[in-house]
Amino acid sequence: MMLSQQHIDTVRSTIPLLASAGPAITEYFYKRMFQHNPELKHVFNMTHQKTGGQPAALFNAIAAYATHIDNLEVLTGAVMRIAHKHTSFNIQPDQYAIVGHHLIETLRELAPEAFTPDVEEAWVAAYGQLADIFIKIEDDLYKERAAEAGGWMDFRRFRVASKTPESELVTSFVLEPIDGGAVIDYIPGQYLGVKLHPKGNEYDEIRQYSLSTAPNGKSYRISVKREGANEMAGVMSNYLHDHVNVGDEVEAMPPAGDFFFQDKQTPVVLISGGVGLTPMQAMLDTLAQQQYAQPVSYLHACTNANQHSFKDHVNSQKDALNLSVFTWYEQGNTSEENVFSGNMQLDEIQNSLPLNNGEFYLCGPVGFMMFVKQQLLTLGVEADRIHYELFGPHKDV
Repeated sequence: MMLSQQHIDTVRSTIPLLASAGPAITEYFYKRMFQHNPELKHVFNMTHQKTGGQPAALFNAIAAYATHIDNLEVLTGAVMRIAHKHTSFNIQPDQYAIVGHHLIETLRELAPEAFTPDVEEAWVAAYGQLADIFIKIEDDLYKERAAEAGGWMDFRRFRVASKTPESELVTSFVLEPIDGGAVIDYIPGQYLGVKLHPKGNEYDEIRQYSLSTAPNGKSYRISVKREGANEMAGVMSNYLHDHVNVGDEVEAMPPAGDFFFQDKQTPVVLISGGVGLTPMQAMLDTLAQQQYAQPVSYLHACTNANQHSFKDHVNSQKDALNLSVFTWYEQGNTSEENVFSGNMQLDEIQNSLPLNNGEFYLCGPVGFMMFVKQQLLTLGVEADRIHYELFGPHKDV
């Protein structure tokens, strides 16, 4: 069904209704969908359902779509980010039909007076347009990755070739394909969708982990932080740490993600908090391999020295790069050079940063990235030179 001006006007007229209901709409939607189609629990991250992160993200996406329905170019960045994430779950077209059905039924059941036949027709057409956009983009991404050297379709089986502790909470896993073939390259900063079925779990678990070293065509490395061991978080990370060992198997989709290093031959600043340093390792290793001629700054903040992953490895890259390293520990004092106590304060090193022409890459907890981004803006860095990656459902930083 084509989207008419009347459809657009009708969808826009429901924005106040969506705003008044808020994330309650999407919470109801997910509850309804999982009740009728429990097989989708194999795909969706149920931790994000429990924490409310996924319903909130979906509500924001729906509200944004309704607002910009006649100018979707505004949403191009968000659409590409979501499409990349979908391909790491191996989302297929028939799943869009299921989601669409439950979305329409949710609107009908929550607002029966407002959900007239005209409103239903408009939302069916609007959802159909959005689904077609995603299906087309994702189909292109699947085909592109399958066509490249080492590429593949659907989930592929990998064996854990090595398991290495990097700090108190982070462990690296090197994954090699069981079929012995090559693996597709990736752009530093991208992630791998990994699927496991933890013993005792009713459903599969799929998570996205940043690739934490430069591509080599033969294997992938992910570095996983052990999250809190409770029902709200850490199901996959604790299982990987405690039960997945060398020789065990996992499944993975080809690398994905719209956060990656953009080589502009300008100074580069990599800024991470906690396990947000994983994509920065891939960027730093790649820059070192290329013997990148421009200055590189590596800024990292973590709880304490025991939780500082890749410290020695990062410092070793000074041999190949014009590299400056700065570190902040939330706990504990230190007399080491360029190591500070407390939260990351950029004014302490602003004279060492390429504020006028550098490209800044951020990754870490949302609060950390908001805190750092605001500092960068205050110091005069334009927003379009600040790039960021968020672990979990998307939020604006």
